Amino acid sequence: MKNEWNDWKYYLYRNAWRFSGPPHEEQKLSKEICNNLLSMGGLLVRNTYDFDCQEKTSFWYVIKDSFNGLDEFSSKERNKIRRAEKVLAFKRININLLKSEGWSILKATYEDYAVSDRAMDETVFLNYLSECEKQDFDYWGIFDQDRLIGFCTVWLWPSAVCEYGLIGILPEYKHNNTYPYYGLFYKMNEYYLGEKKYRYVADGSRTITEHSHIQDFLMQNLNFRKAYCQLEIHYCWWMEIAVKLLYPFRTMLSLPRIKAILNMEAMQRGEK
Repeated sequence: MKNEWNDWKYYLYRNAWRFSGPPHEEQKLSKEICNNLLSMGGLLVRNTYDFDCQEKTSFWYVIKDSFNGLDEFSSKERNKIRRAEKVLAFKRININLLKSEGWSILKATYEDYAVSDRAMDETVFLNYLSECEKQDFDYWGIFDQDRLIGFCTVWLWPSAVCEYGLIGILPEYKHNNTYPYYGLFYKMNEYYLGEKKYRYVADGSRTITEHSHIQDFLMQNLNFRKAYCQLEIHYCWWMEIAVKLLYPFRTMLSLPRIKAILNMEAMQRGEK
């Protein structure tokens, strides 16, 4: 999943160069640096900068930078969190448990997504966990008694910031009134923001595939917010030509990966 590290702290992810540090540290890149990155492979460089700016832009990170316990939620949300804590257990786990049981959960999660643009099989998943071991990660598990029914990887940075990463929860638990998403994110926020006093937690940048709707859920129900930023995309020469040719027809195209790139181009232009 993450490879091709370099002096500019960028890694190649699904043919796109992305920043490997916390989003508030990323700076505007020069054309020279972008060309150097593209010379090592990939189709594009995604550059975000001016993190948490006052301007409402077309691109943002979904973050939470405060924690006030259950008091910050409505009675409806409080009841769901309490219900989740009553019937399920949420705790940090060892990566070996994910290596043995995580793929079946993630596979079921992907099959439940509205958009099937997830180029991951079991080998890719295990390679991703191997890469996680080289960095600073936490791993959280959701348990129904002794059964692992969900998990989340958490990428930790030295600047007291973390990003919630790969998440998988068995689909049947989304519909059985155990509220695993409420419990998981509440417990992680309690740990990183409440106990560890992190500057903020992030759930990544604005999604371009719209496959899970988890970010909308976090903002609507668990008081996450948009941290607006600037977005610039630098393409390799032939991809730039392809994007210019296909962009006028973006609403007519249905191939998920092409649609995702054109969605991101629309965000860069402020048209989505």
